This record gives sequence, structure tokens and C-alpha cells, in this order.
Amino acid sequence: MDKKRLTAFILIVLVTLGVVAGTSLPIAQSIKLGLDLKGGFEILYVASPLEEGTEVTKDSLRETARSLEERVNKLGTTEPEITPEGADRIRVKIAGVTNESEVREILSKPAELTFRGPDGKKEMLGSDFVQGGASVQFDQAGQPYIQLQVKNAEKFRQVTEKLLGQPLAIYLDETELSAPIVQSVIANGQASITGRYTFNEAKEIADVINLGALPLKLTEKYTQSVGATLGQQSLEQTLLAGVVGLIVILLFMVVVYRIPGLLASVSILAFTWLLLLAFRLMGVTLTLPGIAAFVLGIGMAVDANIITYERIKDEIRSGKKVSSALRAGSKNSFRTIMDANLTTIIAAAVILFLGSSSVKGFGVILIASIVASIITNVFFSRLLLSLLVRSRAVEHPKYFGVKEDEISAL
Repeated sequence: MDKKRLTAFILIVLVTLGVVAGTSLPIAQSIKLGLDLKGGFEILYVASPLEEGTEVTKDSLRETARSLEERVNKLGTTEPEITPEGADRIRVKIAGVTNESEVREILSKPAELTFRGPDGKKEMLGSDFVQGGASVQFDQAGQPYIQLQVKNAEKFRQVTEKLLGQPLAIYLDETELSAPIVQSVIANGQASITGRYTFNEAKEIADVINLGALPLKLTEKYTQSVGATLGQQSLEQTLLAGVVGLIVILLFMVVVYRIPGLLASVSILAFTWLLLLAFRLMGVTLTLPGIAAFVLGIGMAVDANIITYERIKDEIRSGKKVSSALRAGSKNSFRTIMDANLTTIIAAAVILFLGSSSVKGFGVILIASIVASIITNVFFSRLLLSLLVRSRAVEHPKYFGVKEDEISAL
């Protein structure tokens, strides 16, 4: 018996089980829960311009959604889902909100764009600028800057004269976007904002100024409250079903595949831990579709082990020794497992790019579960089995669920 390999095997198993037992619960408790699990509310807004004769554009709709998200974040709410839909709609999903009426009142206000002096006084408003008059230009050095036009040139001249050499800060609601210095008195209504902006930063400021010139009015088209009790019940039932299902699967693997089944149980526990850790590191918001993808990933992880062990059993039945059967069975099963995982990843990628928000979450978690399954139930599982077999601690076919008469029959 090779004691070094056996010791390495035992240490790896003990460390793995220790890490899983000691850290799984804190990791699971730190994962964010979605609207269907935590409770909250959902609103569908219809956007319309405040000024007659103007239209809702894709840029104004996108910037309004961004403004709404900033407001929600300031309320301390995590992971709001705010997405423009169609030509004039914005859907808002917020989990874990207790003061729903207050949040809805804040969200329904149009974004306020202001230009303020050093004393905080509002010198210019978004409505003082020409609709669509802000654009990104480049100077001779290739540095981007923002070109804009004002409606009342005389008013702007007075402001620039008053604040010459001082900052004229740009605010969206109470967030300062930029604080350019007034470098000259501008009398023709044509101004430029320069600075060390990247193109994306300059475009963002230009878009906000254009939005300020075209503020949108938001009207509630549809609203739905999701009670936390419903979500909590769903979560508890799903978790209970998952735990029971996992126990049954582990028992099945041990009874049918003996020692390899026991190692598969360790690999599946490691897979579950790794996937929970991935959720936390990726900042995933877990929803019921996400839990469904999680459970589906466990099923695929079990499949990967079963395919490998069945190939090994076939090789043992053909008369090969356990060590030879391990090499041949692992090699023959690898391509089958990878083909199955690859096709599932392709399907999940299609779901990710074509689906809506919750369906996209299903696709993301399914891809993550497949990657975690390959790491733990293909490579890690084979490492454990290889160490154990090469230590010569398990050389008899009965440890792999193969009877003597099955070998002689072939």
C-alpha cells in the first residue's frame, strides 16, 4: 500500500469537508435574494415628455432609467432592476422595500438638471438648454469635450460674467456630475465644457444635459406588490426539496457505486460550495429560476460521475485490473461528458442573450453551474479516485459495485 498517496487522499477529503461545513452557511446567507424570494414591488412606467412638440427618444429613456437607478441606490436598496422597454416604457423591480409609497413618490419625479455656482445657487436649469444641443467634440489634440447651446444667450452671458474664474457645477438631482471652471464671458449662447474626460465620460455628460433639456414625465401603467411571506414560503419549500433530493442522490450513489459513489458525494458537496461561492463573488441575485438552474446543475454533476463510473465498471467487467479500468474508463467518458456540457452551455448562452431579466439569470447560473461541475465532478473527482486507486487501498472489484460472476461471465 502506498501510504503517501493514501495520506494525501485523506487530507484532501478532510480539508474539503471542513471548508464546506465551516463556510457554506455564511456564504449562503450573504447571497442576495431577488424580488420573488425577498418580496418588494414592481412598477411599469410610461414615459412622456413634459414639453409639447417633443418626443421620447431611446437616449432620453435610457438616461431616465439610469437616473431612477441612482435614486433607488441612494435609498439603500440593493440590486434594483430598472430596464427600458419598447419605445416609451421603463420597468422597475425593487426587492426588500418596506416604505413602498415613499419610494414610488421619489421615483415618479422627473430628473432635475441644474447648473450651480460655488454657493449652491441654481444659476441655470435643464430647460435653459436647446433640446439635443449638447454633443461631444474633439479638440486638435484629440481630447473630447462637450459642446452645448443655450436658449437665452443674454442669461448665460450674465451667469458666466458673474462666475468668471469660478466653477459652474452640473448636478443631476443632488449628484454632481462635473464642475467646470468658467474661463471667459460667453455672449453668443455657444459654450464648451473641457476637462480630462474620456469619450464615455463626455458622452454621459452630454446625454444628461440633453435629458435635462427634455425631462420625462413618468406615469404608472402597472404596479404589483410581492409579499415577503410568499417568497419566504417558496424559498423554504425549494430549499427543503433540494436538501431531501441531495440526500437521496448521495445515498443512491453510495449504494450503487460503493467507493466511487462515496467520492462522488464529496465532489457534489464541493460543487455546491463552489457554486455558492461563485454566486457571492459574482454578486448574483438569486431568484426561483436561478434555484431551478442550480438544481439542474446538481443533476448534471451527478450525471458526470455516473458516466465515469459506469465506464470504469464496464472496463472491470471486461477483465481489466482496477487501475487499468480507471485509466480507460476516465478516458472514454471524458469526451461524452464534455460534449453534454458544451451543448448545454450553448443552450444557456442562447437563453442569456435572447431572454428577459429572470430568464437571463437562469442562463447565467446554468453556465456557472456547468463550469463548477467540470472543475469538481470531472477533474477533482478523478483526482480523488486516482489517489485512492494508486494507493492500492481499494483493488477489489466489489469496491466499485462489480460482482465476481459479472467478470467471469464476460
